[in-house]
Amino acid sequence: MRISVIGAGAWGTALAIAAARRHRVLLWARDAAQAQQMAAERRNARYLPHAVWPDQLAVTSDHAAALAHAEGGLVIVATPMASLRERLAALPGHACVFWLCKGVESATGSLGHQIAASVLPRASVGVLSGPSFAQEVAGGSPTALVAASGDPALCDLAVNAFHSETLRIYRSTDVVGVEVGGAVKNVLAIATGIADGLNLGLNARAALITRGLAEMTRLGVALGAHADTFMGLSGLGDLVLTATGDLSRNRKVGLMLAQGLALKDILERLGHVAEGVYCAETVTRLAHDNGVAMPIADMVSAVIHRRIAARDAVSSLMRRDSRDEGL
Repeated sequence: MRISVIGAGAWGTALAIAAARRHRVLLWARDAAQAQQMAAERRNARYLPHAVWPDQLAVTSDHAAALAHAEGGLVIVATPMASLRERLAALPGHACVFWLCKGVESATGSLGHQIAASVLPRASVGVLSGPSFAQEVAGGSPTALVAASGDPALCDLAVNAFHSETLRIYRSTDVVGVEVGGAVKNVLAIATGIADGLNLGLNARAALITRGLAEMTRLGVALGAHADTFMGLSGLGDLVLTATGDLSRNRKVGLMLAQGLALKDILERLGHVAEGVYCAETVTRLAHDNGVAMPIADMVSAVIHRRIAARDAVSSLMRRDSRDEGL
């Protein structure tokens, strides 16, 4: 198969490496100098400096060449959520494409499939998600992902592209559920990082993850998702990984918020995109518009935007009235 990966960050590079073990893959980088350096060194020195590139992986900054390479094959959009609309709009109308970003478009409150419907209505589209750190995928550590699309043939393409001895691909038709899980888990990982940064203990971490999962499910069902999806890879699986894993960017944001650092300083230290920062406010707005209670997400958004201190946010959550667990 001929596969083009649009976006040479850590996750795009990792999936390009995984696919290139069996297929011809062209990785597109926006920055020409970065593309030249990667081509010369056969590695992504900025994001994955120790990952070995297979022989069938090439890199370019020529967008037209990247699209031509994937003609009749598969396009993977591996850019942050803020760039998804631009990247999808640049694809041919008949493309077969998955996106990897996990978030909500800030300006519109749209999920990925809604963006695709507006700018690429005739294409075969879907989302590839699940519990995965780029460094581990690039290194060949066992990983499981879910490919979600309304087009079963597109899910089969994802299986053919990525399913291997180290990377399992499951299929789903619940695009909404997979996207909501991917977006909300980033916000909840910030919450868990805050709790850990305040040394609130493992009991607090378990409570946040569990009640956060309930918030995620409520929002997803309100938007048309299946509740069962949130017990799967893109829900519980990705939430546990992102909330507890030391490689999690969003968890690191929470840890630094607990220290009282300003968001600007946190993002400079991080050096990578943490999608939870950019979609927390949008997630809470989406919840309010749909009559869904998400108190943990509300508090994360308030802490990020300095409307409340981290410790005060925890106190506010603990003072909430008791209720049945199913609510």
